[in-house]
Amino acid sequence: MILVLAAWQRPYLNIFKHFRVEEWKRSAKEGDVAALTDTRMKGTIYRIRGSNPASSYLQLPRAGTQSLGLTGRYFYLLFRPLPRKHFLVHLDVTTEENQVVRISFSNLFKEFKSTATWLQFPFVCGAASEGTARRGAAGAATADVRWTCLVLDLPSILSLYLSRRYSHLRGVKLCSNLLVKNLCTSDLLFEPGVTLAEARLSDLSCRGVAPMPREFAFPVPKGQKWHDLYDYIRCQCNIPVTRCLPLVLLRFPSEGAKLLHNSIQKSLPHPVAGDQVLEEPSHPLTQLVTLPRAVCDRLSLVEPITRPKAVPHQCPGITKSIPEVHLAVPGPLRAVPAGDPGLEERQRLHAVGDMGQPLPLSDDGGIHVYAHRSGGHTTPAAPGSEEGLVPDPILKLRTIIGFGGCNSKWALWTRDSTAVVYPCHAVIVALLLKTGEQRFFLGHTDKVSVLAFSGSSTLLASAQAGPRSVGRLWDFPTGTCLCLFKTYLQSLVSLSFSHSGAVLCGVGRDVHSKTMVVVWNTAQVTRGGSVTVLTKTHTDVDIQAMKIAFFDDTRMVSCGRDNIRLWRVRSGALRSCPVRLGEYHSLHFTDLAFEEGPGLQQDPEDRALFVCSRSGHVLEVDYKNVCVRSARRLLPAQPQEDGQEQAGKSSGPGIAINSISMSLTFCATGSEDGYMRLWPLDFSAAVLEAEHEASVSSVCISPDRHKVLSTTATGNLGYLDIQARGYNTLMRSHEDSVLGFSVEGRWRQIATVSQDNTIRVWDLASRQQLYDFSAAEETPCTVAFHPYWEILACGFDSGVVRTFSLTASDLLLEHKQHRTAITGLTFSPDGNLMFSSCLQGTLALYSFAARKIQVLRVLGSVVARDAGGGVDTLVVSGDSRLLAFVGPSKYVVTVMEACSLDELLRVDISILDLHSTILDSAVKVCFGPVPQGELLVSTSSNKILVLDAKTGRLVREVSPVHRLTCSSFALSKDGQYLLTAGDKVIKVWDYQMRFNINFQVFIGHSEPVRQVAFTPDQEHVISVGDAIFLWDFLAPPPVKSSPARARSPVSTLPLRSDSSSEQPKDISETPRPTVPLPLLSSPPCLDISPVHPAGFQSIFSESDREEEADLPGNSRKVANGHKDVSVLVVESDGNEEPIVRPKVRLESPRSPEKPANEPRKGTKTSKSQCSIRPDSYRHFTPRFKASVLPQSFLSPPAGSEVLKLKAVIGYNGNGRGNMVWNPDTGFFAYSCGCVIVVEDLHSGSQNHWLGHAEEISTLALSHNAQVLASASGKKDGDSHCQICIWSIQDGACTAELFHHETQVQAMAFSWDDRFLVTIGDYSDQTMALWSTHTYQLMLSTHILEPLHDMAFSPVSHQHLACVGRGAVMFWLLEQQGDAFRLKVHRAPAPDVLGLVELTSLCYGPDALLYSGTNSGQICVWDTETNSCFMTWEADEGEIGVLVCRHNRLVSGSNTKRIRLWFVATVQELRLKGPDARSGSVVLEHEITLDGTIVSAAFDDSLEMGIVGTTAGTLWYINWVESTSIRLISGHKNKVTEVCFSPDESHCATCGEDGSVRIWALGSTELVVQFQVLNQSCQCLAWKPRPVGVWPCPGESQHVVAGYSDGTVRVFSVSRTEMELKMHPHAAALTAITYSTDGEMILSGGKDGIVAVSSPRTGMTIHVLADHKGSPITVLQCTRKQYHDFGVEGGELWLAASSDRRVSVWASDWLQDKCELLDWLSFPAPAGPEGLDSLPPSLAAFCPWEHGVLVYVGFGLQKEALFYSLRKKQVLRKISLPAFATSLSLSPAAPFMALGFGDRLLRLQPCPAGAPQDYAGHDDTVHFCCFAPSGRRLLTASHSAVLVWELTGA
Repeated sequence: MILVLAAWQRPYLNIFKHFRVEEWKRSAKEGDVAALTDTRMKGTIYRIRGSNPASSYLQLPRAGTQSLGLTGRYFYLLFRPLPRKHFLVHLDVTTEENQVVRISFSNLFKEFKSTATWLQFPFVCGAASEGTARRGAAGAATADVRWTCLVLDLPSILSLYLSRRYSHLRGVKLCSNLLVKNLCTSDLLFEPGVTLAEARLSDLSCRGVAPMPREFAFPVPKGQKWHDLYDYIRCQCNIPVTRCLPLVLLRFPSEGAKLLHNSIQKSLPHPVAGDQVLEEPSHPLTQLVTLPRAVCDRLSLVEPITRPKAVPHQCPGITKSIPEVHLAVPGPLRAVPAGDPGLEERQRLHAVGDMGQPLPLSDDGGIHVYAHRSGGHTTPAAPGSEEGLVPDPILKLRTIIGFGGCNSKWALWTRDSTAVVYPCHAVIVALLLKTGEQRFFLGHTDKVSVLAFSGSSTLLASAQAGPRSVGRLWDFPTGTCLCLFKTYLQSLVSLSFSHSGAVLCGVGRDVHSKTMVVVWNTAQVTRGGSVTVLTKTHTDVDIQAMKIAFFDDTRMVSCGRDNIRLWRVRSGALRSCPVRLGEYHSLHFTDLAFEEGPGLQQDPEDRALFVCSRSGHVLEVDYKNVCVRSARRLLPAQPQEDGQEQAGKSSGPGIAINSISMSLTFCATGSEDGYMRLWPLDFSAAVLEAEHEASVSSVCISPDRHKVLSTTATGNLGYLDIQARGYNTLMRSHEDSVLGFSVEGRWRQIATVSQDNTIRVWDLASRQQLYDFSAAEETPCTVAFHPYWEILACGFDSGVVRTFSLTASDLLLEHKQHRTAITGLTFSPDGNLMFSSCLQGTLALYSFAARKIQVLRVLGSVVARDAGGGVDTLVVSGDSRLLAFVGPSKYVVTVMEACSLDELLRVDISILDLHSTILDSAVKVCFGPVPQGELLVSTSSNKILVLDAKTGRLVREVSPVHRLTCSSFALSKDGQYLLTAGDKVIKVWDYQMRFNINFQVFIGHSEPVRQVAFTPDQEHVISVGDAIFLWDFLAPPPVKSSPARARSPVSTLPLRSDSSSEQPKDISETPRPTVPLPLLSSPPCLDISPVHPAGFQSIFSESDREEEADLPGNSRKVANGHKDVSVLVVESDGNEEPIVRPKVRLESPRSPEKPANEPRKGTKTSKSQCSIRPDSYRHFTPRFKASVLPQSFLSPPAGSEVLKLKAVIGYNGNGRGNMVWNPDTGFFAYSCGCVIVVEDLHSGSQNHWLGHAEEISTLALSHNAQVLASASGKKDGDSHCQICIWSIQDGACTAELFHHETQVQAMAFSWDDRFLVTIGDYSDQTMALWSTHTYQLMLSTHILEPLHDMAFSPVSHQHLACVGRGAVMFWLLEQQGDAFRLKVHRAPAPDVLGLVELTSLCYGPDALLYSGTNSGQICVWDTETNSCFMTWEADEGEIGVLVCRHNRLVSGSNTKRIRLWFVATVQELRLKGPDARSGSVVLEHEITLDGTIVSAAFDDSLEMGIVGTTAGTLWYINWVESTSIRLISGHKNKVTEVCFSPDESHCATCGEDGSVRIWALGSTELVVQFQVLNQSCQCLAWKPRPVGVWPCPGESQHVVAGYSDGTVRVFSVSRTEMELKMHPHAAALTAITYSTDGEMILSGGKDGIVAVSSPRTGMTIHVLADHKGSPITVLQCTRKQYHDFGVEGGELWLAASSDRRVSVWASDWLQDKCELLDWLSFPAPAGPEGLDSLPPSLAAFCPWEHGVLVYVGFGLQKEALFYSLRKKQVLRKISLPAFATSLSLSPAAPFMALGFGDRLLRLQPCPAGAPQDYAGHDDTVHFCCFAPSGRRLLTASHSAVLVWELTGA
């Protein structure tokens, strides 16, 4: 945080002097406080004495309501504790949120404590002598305690411990037993014991360090040292430690003390002039000291004092020591503390191999741990750090792929021409040409802008860009940084060394953007001296290049726009004169070069100087006359007879030359046209040239004159070999930041994607670029390598995903499932699946099986839109089973089944830390090793959470990880090491957190690190950002697992042979690791694929075993004997058409106890389960439910039911085809949950058919409208799904069928209603044929591809068709007696459609069949030839519903549109075959609805019909009037609360979708809907009618609702508008109610806060925090006598929270009275057994028993407790079958309604009576509510709302 001091507080503020403490007007004192004159301190001090800190103190300011307003960062206290006494100091600071926080420290405190407003630090006092140091606990000061200078970094303390931002110091209170000299605040860090002269010599001011001002300095007698007399403590808490270090005092020994292996430095004194450190520059200023006995004793107090108390939500795996930072390159290393932003930044100034004098590190908060050098290796020096990561360092920089950064101009030859030196952002690289080895010069903290070599190449000068430009001089042979110096320039454009290396010249712009030339003296650097400024001057001329003449260190030449100048240093001044240019005065000069002459004795005026320009001119300058000697203009290629280019003075545009280099015999130029040319010295013609991809930035002739180095503007570096006449590329690089990468392990290649709009593939071994991919007008976003094939997938900002073949360098396929930029792209480790996501949150699943890439499934709005992008956005577990990502919001992490995208787990990250004041969000995710089953999540609060991937339970937490958010992290395959990247550093962690120092830090990047990962072999680490860094991972190799251990999924894959192609191999073709056991029986498998030349033949896989007569799915609730059933046997002979015929086998013996109609237990089919969900929304997926069916069910006796289901509010939009309507009979039915609702469209009355226990997937109505078939999932204990057959006349279930194992996808009756065909979903893949006379299973078959829809022909019961993946299957059913024959033909979709799913179908007139696709096309098929003759683009999305009547066709899609097409001419076009055009189809009407179309039914003329959507709505459609009317409405998401209106004519519901809906109970129609976007409505209440007031027709009715953002909204039902919005809560609301008179609103939040607000004024009157920390579950109000229960007030109300506590209050709102009457806490066992989550704690006042409340919740027993408020005891208990999830008490009769998690609704008579259980819910009954009259009951189960009537009460 950057603090801006007020002007009057600069540079520091003497607090005692400014506030005139001696006058006691602006300060206060209490007790024994006196001003004394201390001869030793040579001034006034204040003594504060007293045993009680509260009565002996000195306070600033005088009044507690005032503020000091001091904004300085550092607070200084000069004090001495009184011997053998205890003292206390309080500092009150204010945060930017105006929160006052007290920081206290004292030797009274035994341990560190913290709250939201108070930090308490223990202070361990030190002794003057080592022998008197106290051992044990912290306590009173010793007898010889010293004067101490204490420095507190207030912003760092607040940031670390409270995550708050510091504003100013409010007050200071010094309490008891202190001697105080002064107080001070400043933004400067004062260093005691350093004089002003010493500070100037050490140049401390540029690093924010200053000597102690005189008025605060302790006197030091002559000949003594400050640190021998006084103590200096600095508490700077920006080090990421998990426990607070106490204020420990460290003292420094005598100079002769020996070094220990572990050394401690704490605020070391800087050496003064004349010390040995200055005489010997090879020694750093940092002084290593011994730990004296006293210090060791006192350090031993750190652990017991500062060990944090056990907190349940904290995990033990957090770092336990101060980390170390490593520069991981060859050579000696230095470790510094991590976590300190300033220190990490300055550490980069100390490069590897920097043996010179580093800058003193003074901004080094806390206790610092350093490692001294021993044999060139880094050894940790922290106490206990020998238990750390080994080796140390664990990373070593091996390779950097990249060039340039600030610009691409600088690349130099070494003197021996064997190496090239160039910058790569903040790193300087020396590349040896012969071996390709790279050396690194590290130390710059920003991009290197210029380089220069001395004449002998022994000195290398470099400077970095940026506002704090720093220069460095390096000893090039050793790689040592000799010194650092300030450049005084913000951006250097040129740097030149003299030939001797004694003078350095630089040109750039200063802070005012003025051009300045600086000349430095570097002569003393090699002898241990420093760099000094010889002279500097400003100039108004433009300078592009400047060089020192190699024959004279005092002469320089510069060139720029319109000028060439000669410079000279004389008498300490820099002077210049312009060269007379004459007619060339307006040229733009770019570079210059000296001609190499015979010797140094030659006169300067005889030296030739060449200057080039952008116009192609090359000028030879005359030194003596300061004029142009000659000029030549180089022109573009003009072919001569010998093919050479020519230079001359002809007209025309010249070659724009950027760089020039001279040798004795030839000249080299680099130009904008991309050519590097070699010329003779007379420039007569170009003798050699090399063409580049972009303009050449610089050229440089090697000293041996055999090679010419060149750089380009696009970041390419290479050289021309003149003798071999060949060009060698040394390095290519991205032109902008690298966004991410993907590693291919087998070929050691890496693909990178960059902001320069390119995707490049590199060879890791040679650093060479292999491929470069780009797309016109598209920007690549992410990239992924296939794990086993040379295939690369790329995602672009247009939403397109492309796959490339690297071997063929060709595009394989394009996918356009996304509409916005791709944010995530990855392959599964087994290579079978690919995943992609985009900015809109869409997630796509692709299959790579059978050498084909197919889209399997696309989900919308599942990935967080604001989570950002990156290569690691989507992660797959190592066994390829799980997929994880951040979404659907940034606060949630979702885990899905990888092969199907079925959601398995959703974890809300924001609620894991209940004590956090910040809403945490997820940033990145990563899977742990498969056996451990862990999921790692990095969060916005700099944490890494380790979760259980199955349950979502928090296993442990690592915090803080980085200064900024962790941008990327990866886990090693062996699960031992964790890589994290944040800001510009990389950390390697011990994943198990076993050591005191659990990580190492590595620097080198100049930009934020975008991604970091291990290579597949775990031998290297790759990090990208500004460039590509390859590190050697030096950890010991993992221990190989024994053969008995399970293999990884990768190990079972065959290796690629040399002759294999790049096409992906189907994993199903590989041998199985284990042989499957034979099964008892199996239905025939049909592998259907086109092979006939004409496209009419099908292939069947023959069944090799026969089935028993009784199939596993044959079940009926009536006895049907032991009749044999036909089984399919498929035969194929040559080219004959395959025939399916029955084959009967003898019945196997059956035990008499097992009925024939019961499915056999344990019998499984031999089909290959396909668990990959197809890419079709038409496919049904049941909603996930955690609830199970009840163990017992107490059904009421017939005729004695008290409850009767009156109405169901809602329609299940998750079903598919789950609505039927017959326009002739008027029969209309639909499903809601597990209930079939049969509704009369005229009267609105409902009948309810209850027979299913699970969610109904689909319905089918017979053609005569006499039979209805319904299908749902399997019940608990059943092995097959349930199909119910209903009689329309009486609503009775006549049969139950069981055959399919997972879900039923579609059903259809034949046109004569003789047969019923059912097909299973993608996991079942079976088709079954049933006889409707006996409902026997006639035949069943398994198909290898999922089917989406099916239909019978309207003209024949023998013909039916199914649609699936890319084909239509035409079936012919033939019967011979009791046997059946089946013929099938698979007709593939037209090739023009590509890889599509055929998702819907319907028969048209005559021989037509229409089918829809998931890409929006409609295909028309000729059923006589089974061929497609026409297609047209009917929609932009998937078509899931088709209905055809005569010449009209209705299509419905996931674009929410239904369209009416006129298709009369299609029959005529059928004769034209493939030449038919889509222009003959006319779109007549289009209507947009509120969701994806999932069901539709129309009359025979297609004029009107009913359509169902996923929004839970059924619409009446009238095409004639072009109208759509809402028939049935419901909530799409979970209903959170329901309530009745006072007159019971309406009810209100609210849901997670943010809606509040008002329903008319008589017709269950939606009356009003209030919608709040992007919020969830959690609770609501209807305003009660005042007692004694008759209802007024014009009276406004109000509903209040609470939302997830903490707001409360009041809606007027009659006026249909929002009247009031309040924000009384900071957390989401969980309960809300009105007071009994409706004048107050009581609301409870997730944080346990209860607020009482007035709806009239909108003000919050009371805030009650008694339940703080636990969500409020119930709020209820009731009336009472005013003086009843001994408290005043006419209202009694209760609040229940999830921690099983209930508070009861009496209130009189008019008198502003609210008094706690009772507080109840109910016991519970330590841990729930068998419960995934705790049931809610619910309480309610008993209406029929005044003064009694009823409680249900998690406890020792499953029971309801009746508690008397008068007797203060439990009156009675009622046993329950399970823990209740909802509770309501009838106001009229002694009935209690309870809902349970096992889908059970119980009506319990009170106080005793037989309970009655009621079915009808398919999930947890999470809410129930009686009407005010007690005659009705509302229950809610997920999105369904059921209305019950009490008839038998």
